[in-house]
Amino acid sequence: MIFPEDFVWGAATASYQIEGAVKEDGRGQSIWDTFCHTPGNVADGDNGDVACDHYHRYRDDIGLMRELRLGAYRFSVAWPRIQPDGEGPINLRGLAFYDRLVDELLAAKISPYVTLYHWDLPQALEDRGGWTNRDTAYRFADYAQAVHDKLGDRVSDWTTLNEPWVAAFLGYGNGVHAPGRRDPAAAMRSAHHLMLGHGLAARRLREAGARSIMLVVNSAPVLTPAQVNDPAAVPSEADAAATRRIHALLTRQFLDPAVYGTYPEEVLAAAGRNGGTDHIQDGDLELINVPIDLIGINYYNPCVVESGPGLPADAAWPGSEDVKFAAVDAPTTAMGWPIVPDGLSRLLVRLSEDYPRVGLMVTENGAAFDDVVEGGRVHDDDRVAYLDGHLREVHRAIEAGADLRGYLVWSLLDNFEWAEGYRRRFGIVHVDYATQTRVPKDSALWYRDVIGRNGL
Repeated sequence: MIFPEDFVWGAATASYQIEGAVKEDGRGQSIWDTFCHTPGNVADGDNGDVACDHYHRYRDDIGLMRELRLGAYRFSVAWPRIQPDGEGPINLRGLAFYDRLVDELLAAKISPYVTLYHWDLPQALEDRGGWTNRDTAYRFADYAQAVHDKLGDRVSDWTTLNEPWVAAFLGYGNGVHAPGRRDPAAAMRSAHHLMLGHGLAARRLREAGARSIMLVVNSAPVLTPAQVNDPAAVPSEADAAATRRIHALLTRQFLDPAVYGTYPEEVLAAAGRNGGTDHIQDGDLELINVPIDLIGINYYNPCVVESGPGLPADAAWPGSEDVKFAAVDAPTTAMGWPIVPDGLSRLLVRLSEDYPRVGLMVTENGAAFDDVVEGGRVHDDDRVAYLDGHLREVHRAIEAGADLRGYLVWSLLDNFEWAEGYRRRFGIVHVDYATQTRVPKDSALWYRDVIGRNGL
């Protein structure tokens, strides 16, 4: 299985998950600092204060990337490093870190893919309402401009937001992520203001000459239980309506306004039942509808639902009344997530059909397993099998016509896995958090060889 000649191979990380150095060089506090240091929020009381110490070890980490033949590295910028209070003067010492990082990547012939928002909102902005406050979208655009002003002469590939669904609905809806609020109306408002921030920032980036702009979503095929094993299974009318509604809430809520300048009816109905739609002002959809070049897809498992009359809405899914979220009969990762590789090909083909003018990139795909270092090696055969299965589906999607430009494994390093703390390891490189020793796992060596042959 050979991939297109210009196919991009790489890996991804996120600032709070790997950088550490939370009080160095003028960095301000983020909502994740606050969330982690509030007892009961994170497994084992873990936090990102040190994480992988990438802030100090980035040169060695780039050396690992070079050894693994990565062509691209997707990382996020910590907004509190750039503007400690979320607005006002630029913290040049914080911005200088990313300046050095980009130069080092380019010297190693690795393309930097910059994500501007991977959930670490400055706490000062959250104190004023966070993403429920419309002004945060405008502050985000200012921040995006400042980062592009510094790095735009060397960085071509820009992502505005990573997984706005997670930021809005796990952060403000059911509270399992920072800032830990539990308010469906706040989640709906936040989702819209995140998209407003995307549009305002994308417009600034485009005007400043950015070559490629991407929006990254945690999309998934929404299936009935029968469709998981049989794509040709015909659902009942009620089950089909349930899948359409959840697909609208998970994926179309973000891609439709970005690409087409519209919201699905299901999203407007959900907002109407959860605080109303007054936060969607005249002209907002035009501001959000700035042409993007790529849709980034973070895929881990399908979303399986069926009709469940009389059920209340799930806390993370305002608008999901009468929908039952079902389990999948499949092997699982250490996260308990079902392993369904062909869900990725189904998703990629569907998105290519729904948004044909926009290219696609798999920006996250990977799995957590209980890895152990033995004799200086990590034999993670389960991860190799996971990645192999999903890459075969990526190839199948390309053959079916999906305009897929690249694949970025999640993650380069074991890291701070949000509310799961350090007990879940997603990396293709093992990290001993006590010594900060890095050990490439068998999956990293396998991935290196896949990149070398540009195929399986």
